[in-house]
This record gives sequence, C-alpha cells and structure tokens, in this order.
Amino acid sequence: MVRLFQFAVVSLSIAAVVLAVLVFGGRSAPSGDGAGLVFADVPARDAGAATPLQSVAMRDGYPLRVRKYNGAEDVPLLVLVHGPTLDGEYFDSLANALRGKADVIVPDLRGHGTAPGRRGDIDYIGQLEDDLADLIAAVAKPDQAVIMGGHSWGGGLVIRFAGGTYGDLLDGAVLLAPFLDHTAPNTRENSGGGAQLFSRRIMGLDILNTLGITALNHLPVIQFGMPVAVRDDPLDEPVTTAFSYTLNASFTPRRAYLEDVAALPPFVLLAGSADEAFISSQYAPTMGPVTDNGRFDMILGASHLGLVDDPRTLGIIEGFLDGY
Repeated sequence: MVRLFQFAVVSLSIAAVVLAVLVFGGRSAPSGDGAGLVFADVPARDAGAATPLQSVAMRDGYPLRVRKYNGAEDVPLLVLVHGPTLDGEYFDSLANALRGKADVIVPDLRGHGTAPGRRGDIDYIGQLEDDLADLIAAVAKPDQAVIMGGHSWGGGLVIRFAGGTYGDLLDGAVLLAPFLDHTAPNTRENSGGGAQLFSRRIMGLDILNTLGITALNHLPVIQFGMPVAVRDDPLDEPVTTAFSYTLNASFTPRRAYLEDVAALPPFVLLAGSADEAFISSQYAPTMGPVTDNGRFDMILGASHLGLVDDPRTLGIIEGFLDGY
C-alpha cells in the first residue's frame, strides 16, 4: 500500500511538472501545425466614412457595437462576422452592396473594435456564440430567414455556432476562407508568419480544461502579427493582437471540427486561389465527406483579405441570398 501511494505521488508530481512546462515553459514558435494568418492586405481606414456604430445590449448588459444596413422588404437577415484582431468595418463596402438582398448587420465582436473590453478577452468559452444568439434575437423579424456569414476566423465562428446550442437559428451560411483547425489539411504551415501559436501551452491548457481546471484560461495562446497602422483607433488604445485560451477556443470550431462542419445548414464557401493562410483547394476534400449542404467556389487570384471586396464574391453571395 505504501509503495502504491508513493507511486501515485511520484506519478502526479511528474504530471504536474509536465503540465507546468507545457503551460509556462515559454512560447513555442509556429511548429508546422500552421496557424499563421496574414493581414497585409487590410485596407486603410477612411475615418468617419464607414456606416456609424450602434449598440445592442447583450444578456449581461454588454453594449455590443454593430453596424446596420437595412435591406428591402421580405429579405433574409445576414449577420457578418469579422476575423481576428479586426472589427466589422472592413465589411462596410460588401455590406452596403448587399442591402438590396438582405438586412445586413455587422457586429464588432466582444474584445474587438471600439467598444468597452476591446483589449481582447471574454468571460467564458462560448460567450461569442451567446452574443450572436442575443443579436439575432434582438434584430431578426418574425419568420425572417437568418444567414450567418464569416471571414477567416469569423467563418470558423460561424461553423462553431452551427454545431453548438444555437445552430437551429441558422437557415444558411456564407463562409469566406474560414478557419477550420490548425491541424486541418487546408491550413498552411506558418502562413507568412502572420501569427505565432503557443502550441505547447494550448496542449497543457487542453489537459487542464479536460480536468475541469480553468483558472489559467486567461493566458495568451496565440499572437497575431497585424500591423497596428491599418487601424483607425479613436480611443488611442492598443488593438487586440493576442488571444487568450478562452477567446481562442470561443472563436474557432471545436477540436472535433468536422462535427461542427457536419451541422452546417445550406452554405456557400468562397476562398481565393492566392490565399496566404489557407489552401483553398483543400476545403471541398476536407469538408465534403461530412456534409452535402455546401457549394465550394474558388476565386482565382484573390488573396485572403482581398476576397472580401472582390466583385466575384459579391455576385456569388447575391445569388446565394436569392434562394431565401
């Protein structure tokens, strides 16, 4: 019995040391598991030219900042979700162009944009999904079809939303070069150095969360390389360039990402052939085996961010919305 106890103590001690090394043992550089995202093509901001922000109260009273683009009669609601470190303003041109096809609403996700709390964290895993559900409840008209679109990690959040508690709220999805998982076949290795993934820390925190230990979830697990100069920053505060474990886990599909993919409603997926972050030709082979609901389009010559304002993207989305 004594030897068994000693063995258990030694084993637990070794496990604790291994976890400590994983969580606190330094930031691991991109390691071939590809999480790099490139933001070099973010357009410069014309201060004051974009659609003005409004606010919608979330369940905890948080004033979620949104831009509204009202459409014609009897059109679906289209919620557009931006990518990491950015805000919804870069959808302004696309959203304005879609006014005739949908009621478009573009939130600045919690921890992004100019709203309080923009420094980059959220309270719990799943809070972004709760916010999007609250937004739909606040703005959707009775019996209005709800389409959710997202770009980059915003597309990943749409996939996560479809596979989660609120998936039944969606009637369709528009995915613009969505993030699936850092292990997915379509994710490039260290895509141009746009982000640094702390993979060992993520591994350690995954283990701790499996054990129900969440006290360290505030630690950063990914650092993005977005140039601050592209942002119009009226509050003169630093932009969100690092994600905590909590924010990272909330912004992406679940670890079994294909289960979230399988839950998608009818969707269209667009990706540029010159995408710096993802291999556009791998979306269909990766996602197709688990869903028959998707259409996959490659936009020749389009980059990861250039995809958003490409006129071919607008045409494809308009055609998709015509089905609602």
